[in-house]
Order: sequence, then structure tokens, then C-alpha cells
Amino acid sequence: MLHGREIGGLVVKAVRLPVNTPRAVRAIAAEIRRLRPRAVLGLGQAGGRPAISLEKVAINLAERRAGHESDGGLAGTPVVRGGADAIFARLPLRTILRALERRGIPAALSLSAGAYVCNAVMYATLHTLAARPEVAAGFIHLPYTARQAVRHRQAPSMSIEVMAAAVEAAMAALARAPRRRG
Repeated sequence: MLHGREIGGLVVKAVRLPVNTPRAVRAIAAEIRRLRPRAVLGLGQAGGRPAISLEKVAINLAERRAGHESDGGLAGTPVVRGGADAIFARLPLRTILRALERRGIPAALSLSAGAYVCNAVMYATLHTLAARPEVAAGFIHLPYTARQAVRHRQAPSMSIEVMAAAVEAAMAALARAPRRRG
């Protein structure tokens, strides 16, 4: 939906990753090396959450949870062997939160991206970008769509249009934020 669009001077390059921890970790690291982005905003789904979740921390732990990862889940192993226990997001989270609130989009800061594929992608992204501290990077979890929520016992949901507006607002806030220095 946003691929190829320019938002605040940043051109969106969407990359679809597999729902498989080891493959997703390898893929995101390869794409970061290939694209050399100015910013990385990971997106994933956290069914059951009623709002856009701006993730603060990625942990160096990947756990397998039945039904949530395809065949390649890991059982309580590090995302990156020898990596830091946790890495903080490098996004202007409070600025993004305010931008979403101004638009009336339900959003909240979230302490942790969990321990599944989304967390692993966030961790691998931040780890891969360790030598490039000027690159803003982090992760946003999105709720279910209404159609998905019906299949999951009426879990909270949000329209695709509102989620797209949230991602666009987050990217605009990210583009306006001062660049970090190395």
C-alpha cells in the first residue's frame, strides 16, 4: 500500500519477510545490507492488542510457540549468538505516539516486542545496524483487521485504512525527527 511512496523525503521500500524466525532474521539482515536504508520501520501483527503498539525493546531471545511460527521456530535460543541481551528501538517513539494521538489513532508504547518472529526481526535489524547508529530503526505491532478478529473470538481490531494512516504518520514523524549522530 505504501511501497514506492515518498513520505517526508523517505522512499518506502516494503520487504515481505517469512513467518519463520531463522529465515526472517537472515532476510532482514540481507535486505539492510542491500538497501542501506536511512531508516527501518518493521511492521508485524499482534492479534488481541486494541491499538498500534510502538515497541521500545527487542530481546535476544526467540521462542517457539505452537501455531504462531511455521516450521522454523527456535526454542528459547538467542536471535544472535553473543549479542546483547536487549537493544532499545532507535525511533522517536514519543513523537510518533503524539502524531498518532493527534490523528485520533489508538496507539501505545509497548515495553517488549515479545519473543517470536517480530521481536527477532526487530532485534536482528538493530543488531545489523549497530555500526550505523545514525539510522533510525524499530518496530510497530498492528492489531487484527475486523475480518481476522471475527475468526479469533471477537478480538480487538482496526481497519486497514487506519493502520495505513498510522504507518504513514509514523514515517512522517520519523522523517521530521533530527537524525541521530554516530
